[in-house]
Amino acid sequence: MATVQQVIFRIDQEEYGFDISDVFLIENYQDVIKVPNTPKYVDGIINLRGEIIPIYSLRKKFNLEDKEVDEDTKIIVSNSDGMKIGFIVDSVAEILHLKEQNIEEMPKLALQINHKYIKSVAKVEDRVIVLIDIFKVINDEEQEIMDKVIEDEKEKNHN
Repeated sequence: MATVQQVIFRIDQEEYGFDISDVFLIENYQDVIKVPNTPKYVDGIINLRGEIIPIYSLRKKFNLEDKEVDEDTKIIVSNSDGMKIGFIVDSVAEILHLKEQNIEEMPKLALQINHKYIKSVAKVEDRVIVLIDIFKVINDEEQEIMDKVIEDEKEKNHN
């Protein structure tokens, strides 16, 4: 019986999952440097071990109200096409092995709401976990904007 491993995180009271193979690391929250002229859900950038990483707020991406950062707030870092991207989440709950028979396609009605980044849903006992395609959260246009921002930051730091 095949299983998949997911990093389960929370935003508000809801649980979401990223495939563990798409997660580079999970960091404690650190202050984010604001960058002008970026989409509202881009919180800014951080310097993580000498590397500039754009930081996205999944709360804002999902059109949820802001929440104060606390000790549970984490940044999940992925490595997308050679570029690291961080996603702010309320908390990381666990690494979960999901049986493939517990994973279902997202209902068609929900998919019509333009959430291309939702892969499927998993049912685990009385829980429902929305599984996210980490690489579809950011569209190509947003990726290009952040590539330019990072290049500009690197140039500023080298001068």
